Amino acid sequence: MVAGWRIWELDRRRGPPAGLMGRENSARERTGTSGGALTTTRRGREAGPTVRARLDQYNRRNLTRRLPPQKPRLADNTERGGPFPLHPASFGEAPPIECSALSGGTGPGFRAESLQRQSFLTLLFVSFYSKDNEGSWFRSLFVHKVDPRKDAHSTLLSKKETSNLYKIQFHNVKPECLDAYNSLTEAVLPKLHLDEDYPCSLVGNWNTWYGEQDQAVHLWRFSGGYPALMDCMNKLKINKEYLEFRKERSQMLQSRRNQLLLEFSFWNEPLPRAGPNIYELRTYKLKPGTMIEWGNNWARAIKYRQENQEAVGGFFSQIGELYVVHHLWAYKDLQSREETRNAAWRKRGWDENVYYTVPLVRHMESRIMIPLKISPLQ
Repeated sequence: MVAGWRIWELDRRRGPPAGLMGRENSARERTGTSGGALTTTRRGREAGPTVRARLDQYNRRNLTRRLPPQKPRLADNTERGGPFPLHPASFGEAPPIECSALSGGTGPGFRAESLQRQSFLTLLFVSFYSKDNEGSWFRSLFVHKVDPRKDAHSTLLSKKETSNLYKIQFHNVKPECLDAYNSLTEAVLPKLHLDEDYPCSLVGNWNTWYGEQDQAVHLWRFSGGYPALMDCMNKLKINKEYLEFRKERSQMLQSRRNQLLLEFSFWNEPLPRAGPNIYELRTYKLKPGTMIEWGNNWARAIKYRQENQEAVGGFFSQIGELYVVHHLWAYKDLQSREETRNAAWRKRGWDENVYYTVPLVRHMESRIMIPLKISPLQ
């Protein structure tokens, strides 16, 4: 009702509805006002119930009045890659916007205000959905643009001067068969390691001491990458001694799994070493998409773990369970492990590496392993 009276004040040429002029003049005489319309409160009080009903009818009729159809206009940003339609109705996706819906009333003043609001809303609509304006500022608030990479993560993180591929095997052995399993592997695997026809070599062989019990871990290196791996697999398919070995070994296992790995470019090359040592295999399962950030942090932090030559090798998975990192460490014993790890915390910069890499980890696991007799890493 207030909006109706305001329209009447702004558009006086239309005048009030017929039958109200006499009431208005008589009310003006009683109140002593001259010219202009009365306020809603005074008018409602002086005119009586019948006039209020007529005013309500007048207000309802004007509040539902629509704007005349608007022609689609062009945005004035031609120099930025336009033009493109401004009004969403030109896309066939949105109905015309009512003036009363935006401003709460009608009339010349309210039409100008609603047109400004309508133009702003439709500009945001077009800026976000226009295919010709993919770099608009409004779209950039909500859409993160990813710069295309020219290299895979594995190419950026792995060593370029070598083409070594690693395979790690986890064999869960029946508890009563662990000794027989170790004897069998110590008899057969060194033959593959020493045979020059097979482009593979043993890096390390262990039994888990603390962690998953009754487990054997084997780490192989294939010099030449995937072609060397396939060459070795094809030759093993026709090796009768190896086929007999696999058949006998299968009777001792509960389960087994493997992964193909690449080595980080900033880690040490896993070379044979004399013992006695114990080895710790720390496995980190990272959040997808965080491998580059992990590598950047550890490339700076690995220098804090070199004084006692405990760093053996660092690897990340390529086939198998993905976004898995393996760090292999060597210590004289468990006491030496504790002292070495505590010394790292006293070096400035190590705590920063832990601070930035812990949020990247979903799950982590530690194995303390004892090398087998055939292991090059003793």
